[in-house]
Amino acid sequence: MNDCIFCGIARGVIESGKVYSGGDVFAFNDINPQAPVHIVVIPSQHIAKLEDAKDPAVFSQIFKAIDIIVKEKGLDKNGYRVVVNSGRDAGQAVPHLHFHILGGRTLNWPPG
Repeated sequence: MNDCIFCGIARGVIESGKVYSGGDVFAFNDINPQAPVHIVVIPSQHIAKLEDAKDPAVFSQIFKAIDIIVKEKGLDKNGYRVVVNSGRDAGQAVPHLHFHILGGRTLNWPPG
C-alpha cells in the first residue's frame, strides 16, 4: 500500500528510529511513547488489522522479534506488556497491523 506510513517506514523511505529489522519484521521507537520503552513491531508486508493476518508465520516472526527486542532492552528482567489494537474503537490509529512493546516502568491495569 503506497500511502501507508508504516509501509514507508518498513521500506526505509520514512525515518523511524529503527530498533530491529529481520525477515519480514521491522521495529522502531514509537513517536509518542507511553512508557520509557515503547517500541512498535510491524510486519513489512501491509496487513491492515489483526483479523486480516491469514498466515500464522507472520505471528511467529513477530513474536521472535519481540523476544529478541525485550532481551536486548533488558525488559525480560522486570516485565513488559505487548499490546495489539485492532480497529478504530480499540484505538488503532494506523491501519497496518502493529504490536506495541511497553516497559521500563510499572504498568497499571486496567490500561484505559
